[in-house]
Amino acid sequence: MTNLQLSVVIPVYNEEDGLQALFDRLYPALDKLGITYEILFVNDGSRDRSAAILREQFQQRPDVTRVILFNGNFGQHMAIMAAFEQSRGQRIVTLDADLQNPPEDTELLLAKMDEGHDYVGSIRRQRNDSLWRHVASRAMNGLREKITRIKMTDQGCMFRAYDRRIIDAVNSCHEVSTFIPALAYSFARNPAEVVVGHDERTAGESKYSLYSLIRLNFDLMTGFSLVPLQMFSMLGMLISLFSGVFFVFLAVRRLIVGPEAEGLFTLFALMFFLIGIALFGIGLLGEYIGRIYQQVRHRPRYLVEAILEKRDE
Repeated sequence: MTNLQLSVVIPVYNEEDGLQALFDRLYPALDKLGITYEILFVNDGSRDRSAAILREQFQQRPDVTRVILFNGNFGQHMAIMAAFEQSRGQRIVTLDADLQNPPEDTELLLAKMDEGHDYVGSIRRQRNDSLWRHVASRAMNGLREKITRIKMTDQGCMFRAYDRRIIDAVNSCHEVSTFIPALAYSFARNPAEVVVGHDERTAGESKYSLYSLIRLNFDLMTGFSLVPLQMFSMLGMLISLFSGVFFVFLAVRRLIVGPEAEGLFTLFALMFFLIGIALFGIGLLGEYIGRIYQQVRHRPRYLVEAILEKRDE
């Protein structure tokens, strides 16, 4: 098992309707590669029969199947982190369980790594998502690249391949909240991307709501850069300068024109604008302080209930 060439990591959360379809395509695709491999499923506290189905699949293919069972829901990225720590392959591929990315395209990622790349991301060929997801994704990709200098054309696609060296570096980090593709990218020497297929969900529903996507991007921005704080500091200085100039203007105007009440509502509007900016700044500071608070508590990132694997004789 120490000479495994590939580990495929798949987080699972309430995917009972689509797991069999995944099995039917995943195992033949990996068998076709002609290399030694293992598949690590991580049940992230599913409330349906996903855990039972994974147990059954482990019993059918114990030679290449391992199952990590969480005792609660800790999120997709923590499920992947748990699998990284248990993985044994020299290359690791992460794949979602919803079959939106075809398992057959694993060969494309590995072929790109054969060219000397230690990190291979993926770009969905034709995204079958709603319009607002397209727009939001492009906007956040552009903002992220400018703030963090992490270049990922399609950050929402978790279908990626990593060299063992990068996974070992990721495992050495103990961040409570992190965005794994970005963290791995920061350790890569020669990253690359390939175009992969993208299909509609065969069953189930997306686990990412609009709120979840916003939270994910907040984590990404605050977890990899101080630029948001620096930008807000610069904005604060500009507003302070503008406010000082405006105060001098009002004082001079009062001396020349005399007292007047016509500008009262303008002052109210300006005040509300400045208060809104101040509240945004407080929220931004709170985001960073919250990350520090989570980190210093040193609570476990996840709890493993059991690991199903074939023991060496």
